[in-house]
Amino acid sequence: MDTTETRANEILTRLLAGNHRFADNKLKHPHQNPAARIQLFEQQRPDAVILSCSDSRVAPEVIFDQGLGDIFSIRVVGHVADASAIESIEYAVTQLRAGIIMVMGHQHCGGVRGAIHKLRSGGSTSDSVLLSEIGKSVRVAIESDITDADDIERVHVAQTLETLIDKSEAIRQAVARGDVRLVGARYVMETGLVEILSF
Repeated sequence: MDTTETRANEILTRLLAGNHRFADNKLKHPHQNPAARIQLFEQQRPDAVILSCSDSRVAPEVIFDQGLGDIFSIRVVGHVADASAIESIEYAVTQLRAGIIMVMGHQHCGGVRGAIHKLRSGGSTSDSVLLSEIGKSVRVAIESDITDADDIERVHVAQTLETLIDKSEAIRQAVARGDVRLVGARYVMETGLVEILSF
């Protein structure tokens, strides 16, 4: 196993260990003190970039029990990979040298369920930029005979990862070189646990 793969494994292991602490109510709150703040004054070196939903119940730093400087967090309703989100991820990968890009969906995502409702009721998602993007994933799921909302949320994560590769040369090259690993995930609010998705 090369060093970049080892690094990606270590980052993911650390995040999941923090998530288990969160779910078990054994939080450590690392890097959340004045010393950590001062140490990060000149520069940041987060090793994980996470694109997640803006939902107030889905804060990556809390869910993964991380602190200042640990996660480069990008939050958009429905974790939509729009131009600003993609450029932010590119910055984290090319300038900050993040080792993983995680797209994290979540249970009961209002954006996903809103798009499902609109499409199932014969409506259109074109009147909303966010719902239009999420609607693309919903259509892919429906065309694949996937009807369960939880599974459609998982499909949306997969589609978002594909969007990052399709629309960003910088991310595509970084993945091809092995500099960064793409990770799909979904936060289950009932348990507090993050499931890692395999595609």
